[in-house]
Amino acid sequence: MPVIEVRNLSKKYAIYDRPWDKLREVLHIGGGSRHREFWALQDISFQLERGQTLGIIGQNGSGKSTLLQILAGIMRQTRGDCHVNGKVSALLELGSGFNPEFTGRENVFMNGAILGLDKRRMEERFDAIARFAEIGDFMNQPVKTYSSGMFMRLAFAVAVNVDPDILLVDEALAVGDLIFQHRCMHRMNLLRTSGKTTLLVTHDLTAVTKFCDRALLLDGGRLLEDGPPGTVVQKYRALVFEHERRYGHLDGAAGEPGGESEVRMGGQVPVVRTIPNIDHRFGNGQAKVLGVELLDEKLNPTRDVAGGDSALLRISVEFLQNVSRPILGYTLRDRLGVDISACNTNYAGEVLPAARPGQIYTSDFQIRLPRMAAGSYSFSPAVADGDLLKHDMCDWIDNALVFQLRAEELVYGTLKMDVEVRTYASEVTA
Repeated sequence: MPVIEVRNLSKKYAIYDRPWDKLREVLHIGGGSRHREFWALQDISFQLERGQTLGIIGQNGSGKSTLLQILAGIMRQTRGDCHVNGKVSALLELGSGFNPEFTGRENVFMNGAILGLDKRRMEERFDAIARFAEIGDFMNQPVKTYSSGMFMRLAFAVAVNVDPDILLVDEALAVGDLIFQHRCMHRMNLLRTSGKTTLLVTHDLTAVTKFCDRALLLDGGRLLEDGPPGTVVQKYRALVFEHERRYGHLDGAAGEPGGESEVRMGGQVPVVRTIPNIDHRFGNGQAKVLGVELLDEKLNPTRDVAGGDSALLRISVEFLQNVSRPILGYTLRDRLGVDISACNTNYAGEVLPAARPGQIYTSDFQIRLPRMAAGSYSFSPAVADGDLLKHDMCDWIDNALVFQLRAEELVYGTLKMDVEVRTYASEVTA
C-alpha cells in the first residue's frame, strides 16, 4: 500500500485586484464575480512507497510548496484525492508551526502535542532535540528573538526527532549554515536507511540527484516529469534554458575575458561527426553539436581511462545561423548526474570569432582527468551564443559520451586530493 497516493489533485485560488472586491462579492454588491481564478496545481497524480525519497523541483511559482502544504494537511485541495498513511512531520516555510511569543522549549512541547506525542514522550526526546539544535541558553528565550538560522536549527531538530513516518521538507535547509546543512543531510540519510519516507522541495539539484530515489518536475502547476532524478534534473535544466532564451537572456554584455584568440582559421579542420549517446537534447537550433570524442595521449579514441591520465576531449559544432559570440564547452558528470567539473572556450580565455551559417568549429580541450573513484562518468557537450554570465543555448546534449574511469590507486570518497602529511609525536613519559 502506498504511503502517499495523489490522484488528479488541483488547487484553485481566487485573486482579487482590490481588497474590498472580495467583500463586495461576498455581500453581492453590484452583482457578478470580482475575482480571477488561479490554479496553483492542476491534475497532479503520483504514488510514493514506504522508504522512498522524493525530490520535487521546479521554478518559483510552479506549485511545489502548495503541494507540500496539502500533503501536510495545512490546506485543502480544490478537487482530486490525497491520501497520506502515516505520521507526518513537516518542515515548511520559516515560522510555520511555531509561536513567536513562546520559548524554544515551549514550542518543542507544543509541536510534539500537535503530532500526538504526550509530555512524557517529548521529555524523553528533549535532550536529543537540544543537542541537535545547539542553540544553548536561547532554548529558554522567546522564538521571536531567534535568528533565521537558530530558528531552523530548532525546527529541524524537532521534525527529525519525533519519529515521523513521513518527513516533508520545503527548502528549509538553505537557511542554515554549512555545518548545519551537513548535519541535516546526514540525519536525513539515517532516516532514509531506517525506512522513513521523505519529500524534499529544493532548488539544490545536486541534493536531488544524490539524495533522492525519484523526482517530480512541476511547472505552472502541472506535472511535467516523474522519474529518475538524473533525467528529471536534465529536463529542468532544459526548461530553465528555454525560459532564459524566451525572455531575451542576451541583453547586455558581461564578463567576457580578454586575450588574443587562438582560433586557427582556414586549412584542414579536424571534425568529429559521431555522438555516442543522446539522453536529452535542447537548444534554439542556431547551431548543433556534430560530434564529441575522447582521445588518449596517442590521439586514439578511448572510453577507458585512468584517473590522472592526460586526455583530449574534441567537440565539433556546425552553425546553422549567424552566431556573434560562440562558446563551445562541456560538463563532466558522475553516474548520478552530479556535475563534477565544466569548462568552455570563454572560461578558458579563448574568445571565438563570430560564426556564419555553414561554418564548422572544432575545439580541443586538453585535460588531466581527476583522480576520482572508479566508475562511469560522462561528458555533456554544448554550444552557446553569449558570454559566461549571459548566453543563449544553441545546442546541449546530456551525457553524449559515457566512459569508464579506472582508479590506479585507492580512492576514498569521490576524488583523491594532493596531500602532504607531517606527523609529530611526543616523548614517552614515565
